[in-house]
Amino acid sequence: MILVALAAFVAFRLGVSYRKKIAEAEYGSAEAEAKEIVERAKKDAENKKREILLEAKEENHKQRQELEKEIKERRNEITRQERRIQQKEETLDKKNEAIEKKDESLNLKEKELDAAKIEIEEIKQKELEVLQKISGLSVEDAKQFLLKSLESEVRHEAAMMVKDIETQAKEEADKKAKDIIAGAIQKCAADHVAETTVSVVNLPSDEMKGRIIGREGRNIRTLETLTGIDLIIDDTPEAVILSGFDPVRREIARVSLEKLIVDGRIHPARIEEMYEKAKKEVETEIKQEGENATFETGVHGLHPEIIKLLGKLKFRTSYGQNVLKHSIEVSHLSGLIAGELGADITLAKRAGLLHDLGKAADHEMEGSHVMIGAELAKKYKEGKEVIHAIMAHHGDVEATTLVAAIVQAADAISAARPGARRENIENYIKRLEKLEEIANSFEGVEKSFAIQAGREIRIMVRPEDIKDEGITMIARDIVKKIESEMEYPGQIKVNVIRETRAIDYAK
Repeated sequence: MILVALAAFVAFRLGVSYRKKIAEAEYGSAEAEAKEIVERAKKDAENKKREILLEAKEENHKQRQELEKEIKERRNEITRQERRIQQKEETLDKKNEAIEKKDESLNLKEKELDAAKIEIEEIKQKELEVLQKISGLSVEDAKQFLLKSLESEVRHEAAMMVKDIETQAKEEADKKAKDIIAGAIQKCAADHVAETTVSVVNLPSDEMKGRIIGREGRNIRTLETLTGIDLIIDDTPEAVILSGFDPVRREIARVSLEKLIVDGRIHPARIEEMYEKAKKEVETEIKQEGENATFETGVHGLHPEIIKLLGKLKFRTSYGQNVLKHSIEVSHLSGLIAGELGADITLAKRAGLLHDLGKAADHEMEGSHVMIGAELAKKYKEGKEVIHAIMAHHGDVEATTLVAAIVQAADAISAARPGARRENIENYIKRLEKLEEIANSFEGVEKSFAIQAGREIRIMVRPEDIKDEGITMIARDIVKKIESEMEYPGQIKVNVIRETRAIDYAK
């Protein structure tokens, strides 16, 4: 047993010694291999380093050449610029020398002129002294005398000239103008309704008011929200008032409410349903009215949107005059006047029909109805003459075409004819008072009377203050002041009267 253990120990020691020799041999081999790898890596690194340095030197050389080239070009450019600047400086120096010479020449001439002026003033002063001795008047007295003489002569001649021109113009124009206007008015008539911003809906009974209001006001709130119109429910028996500035919205609200009253079922869902039906009905009516207007006037080829805008004018009024009827009337009048004057009738009727187009959209767009109408006409490809007639029909721009002047005249005729428009009593009284106030503000006026509903003012002047030839001038001055300070439809006749009476008694 001991022998076996001893043999095992010996074998173990021999195995350990053998493995140690093998490991030492392998370690020596690995160390040699590692040294070889390190040497190779060092050589490769050296080679790479030399290559990189070589490339860097080449790149540096290349960049240096480019930089030197660029510097050379810049130096050349700077040299050229310096030459140009030098040439300009030389030119400027020459110009400055020329200017200095001219200044010297001008200074000499100025001195000569000053000397001549002094000499002239001396001669003038001597002549004035001689004239004063001869006339016996001072300079101021002579000036006043001349000014008064000239003023009197000029005033008299101007008054006579104005009177002659007006007489001649009236003789030539009155008959023709009266024939054209009378014929046009006789051939054209239109119905007009009162201007209003409210609509009244009649109720079958006052009990319906409560149903329209609804529980906690839900029905009336729904109606007002959908239509954008205020409903006024007050003590007015069996009536509801719809108030709003947009006439189309007000019409939709009126139709909706009437349908609800007839149906009897008034609740938010039914209100929305009736509102949609009423909106479609009104839109159909607008389109139909626009088409009827084009058919009645014989104006064709209009853009569909313009036809809709014309239809909206049915619900607009101006001083009680329905704007659509007014537009149709102006179209007819424009055509008739154009026919009498030999102008383009079709173009005149088209411009007359569209002249107030902006009033259909002035609740939706900013600006005057003239500018809005011109913009809409331009947007929908109307001709330049039509656009100009729209812009000129209220005098915002000067009428430069015959058609524009015809539309301007036709618009004034339609608006100013008796019965076409109305004013509320307050504005009417203010206009009469303003007319008389303007007339009485002129020196020499004794009394003034506004008559013919403010379309004429008669002015009595003092005969001792105003001569016969002076009444023409005072009438003209009053007209200008009325035109600048007042706004009114149509025209106002200014009638100045000078009367001299001689009274005696037989005894």
